[in-house]
Amino acid sequence: MNRRALLGGLFAAASVPALSACASGITSLSGQGPSTAGGGSSKGGVTIGTANFTENQVLGYLYAAALEAAGVKTKVRPNLGTREIVIPALKAGDIDLLPEYQGALLNYLDPKATPTEEGAMQNALTLALPAGLQVLPYGMAEDSDAFVVTRETANKYGLASLADLKKQNGKLVIGAAPEVKKRQVGAVGLKDVYGIDFKEFKSLDSDGPLVKGALKKGDVDVANLFTTDTDIKANDWVVLSDPQHLIPSQHIVPLIADRKADDTVRKALARLGNVLTTADLTELNSRVDNDKKDPEDVANAYAKGHGLVK
Repeated sequence: MNRRALLGGLFAAASVPALSACASGITSLSGQGPSTAGGGSSKGGVTIGTANFTENQVLGYLYAAALEAAGVKTKVRPNLGTREIVIPALKAGDIDLLPEYQGALLNYLDPKATPTEEGAMQNALTLALPAGLQVLPYGMAEDSDAFVVTRETANKYGLASLADLKKQNGKLVIGAAPEVKKRQVGAVGLKDVYGIDFKEFKSLDSDGPLVKGALKKGDVDVANLFTTDTDIKANDWVVLSDPQHLIPSQHIVPLIADRKADDTVRKALARLGNVLTTADLTELNSRVDNDKKDPEDVANAYAKGHGLVK
């Protein structure tokens, strides 16, 4: 039996008390208080939220396709914003389900958490999650943060790993989404773990055209992208290795409110998680970003082509 199957029964347990890390910030997208909906039933439908980047939107529509095929009515609210917005919205009842990433979620909930292996992180998440939320078994697909430089920059400064950046302290400009400036898997961790000081942090977008355009033009020297981005290979960009393991494992994991986590939802999302691979996810991202396809259409075509829907 594999690790995902072994962990499956663990996540049905009751959630643990909330952490202060999630108690701040907005509490509801609508301005209202937490939902008082009953627990453990998807009969009234499931509202899926997504963060503000391509891959998370695709995953949201994949979740919807898998659930619809299982007879669950769904609504997708795409592109809601960063984790600092969507997780409070989930707690408040504005949405019921999110596609998440193990390591990034754990670092958000508990910046001092040390696990980096997927099984250990899954266990740590069950302890760190606020009351009323749970993670379901994680899938095969994985997408990690990556700090990327152009081949020219790598050659100029002798850059192969994140540790090499310290030799250029005060000289290089990093570009990333604004929230990366304050995240452990970001400027904070790069300083704490590797001792890196940048000349400037440019707030751009999350693995989108702004940050990639800035890297191409030389407006930034280092860019925060995702490992499933096909533009990395297409542009011969260099992903800096991470010898100190700042960046944890990032398997895709459903984050769901207890009130909607019934067996129908669990089985449908587990089926998707056992089909979707990292290579698949990379290709789906490319169809949206490079081929300019609609995320919902791309997700539905994949679900149909892989037997997830009839």
